Amino acid sequence: MPLVLEPVPPEVADELRRLSDALDLLVPARQLDHNLLIATWNIRAFGDLTEKWHAEDGDSPRRDLAALSAIAEVISRFDVVAVQEVRGNLRSLRHALKLLGPHWGLILTDVTKGSQGNDERLAFVFDTRRVRPSGLACELVLPEDGGPPAAGPPALRQFARTPYAVSFLAGTTTFILVTLHVRYGDAPADRIGELRAIAEWMADWARRERQWGHNLLALGDFNIDRRGDALFEAFTSTGLRPPDELNDVPRTIFDEAGSAHFYDQIAWFTGAHDVPQLTLRYTERAGMFDFVPLLQADDTRQQLSWRISDHYPLWVEFSTTAGA
Repeated sequence: MPLVLEPVPPEVADELRRLSDALDLLVPARQLDHNLLIATWNIRAFGDLTEKWHAEDGDSPRRDLAALSAIAEVISRFDVVAVQEVRGNLRSLRHALKLLGPHWGLILTDVTKGSQGNDERLAFVFDTRRVRPSGLACELVLPEDGGPPAAGPPALRQFARTPYAVSFLAGTTTFILVTLHVRYGDAPADRIGELRAIAEWMADWARRERQWGHNLLALGDFNIDRRGDALFEAFTSTGLRPPDELNDVPRTIFDEAGSAHFYDQIAWFTGAHDVPQLTLRYTERAGMFDFVPLLQADDTRQQLSWRISDHYPLWVEFSTTAGA
């Protein structure tokens, strides 16, 4: 039996119990035929794993089985999670699926090649008891002879890390999730073309899906510095909007009060710009989960970022109750 499936040490069990209690207070309970919980999480360098319960000095990576168990506990609270920064080495992800159990599924891309790709994959992890793939899985590639324009500096010929879209069914409701990790670049202006291109692509797709009543959402790490800046304006230029409840929550464990970034997003269309409105009913419950006080222990925040992540998970809740 893999070590990760053996009984956890008492101190790890205590930590997971505290983590579970904190999640109970913050994240809505999953209720069959009542709600849908969608999350996004950039899990830093989610690749290799030290297969010990506690990594020791000199071990690399710092992520160990105790840390991975905590990551799996967080993921387990949602129906589908878009995960960014999955690496070519899938050991951490494969072991996380073992912890989650046989009813959890995985769909992911191949590694993005090239220096800008950073050996990264995009992934969706989902509870098959609550949602199931409905058939579509595709990468968003800009055609050479046109497609949604990417006006403004800089001109964009292609996405550095190709956005990934997968459609799911929750009951009889179809929703399409498009996840991406925008390249950070040397300066904020380097991201404008990519952000505008994804916004225009999403709007064009949503208009085409209008007749089918499908729901289109964007989620992932958009590397937007702050609400209202040029990057945010590019991202929202075609009507994509994040919920108000996510406007003021920090995105990374290094954010400070008054200077929080706006990197991670979950957004959808609200009917503006002749783009069809989402038919899923948002419950006005959304947030992030701050794992730092529960998992930091004697680590510095930098050390914790390599064990767990430098980003917080973001989540939103939708109602699936008939007639709601």
